[in-house]
Amino acid sequence: MAYNKSELFSTELQTCSTLFKALGHPARLAILEYLAETKTCITGDLAYELPLGRTTVNQHLKELKDADLIVVLQNGEIVERGTHDELVAFNGIYSDLHQKQLLEQELETM
Repeated sequence: MAYNKSELFSTELQTCSTLFKALGHPARLAILEYLAETKTCITGDLAYELPLGRTTVNQHLKELKDADLIVVLQNGEIVERGTHDELVAFNGIYSDLHQKQLLEQELETM
């Protein structure tokens, strides 16, 4: 009989596994470090600062996004926390940064 992971492992273990996967690559840790030091998340900036191509940066950002590791800091305080979809719908700081990034990507393709 086949079992899926939700039947075999607790939600807590599954969540930890997702987080560990997201943090299990040095490039993702470097991205998180860079994001902690800056105020924006523009893939062009990340690709320029890190020894990675834009496509690779986007893949790593997707892994981090899928792990729901999004916390928005302002003046050292957590002002927003949630999944990508939750934060975009909230229309706060994260949503503004996301919209700016989408516009930048659109302009670069012109």
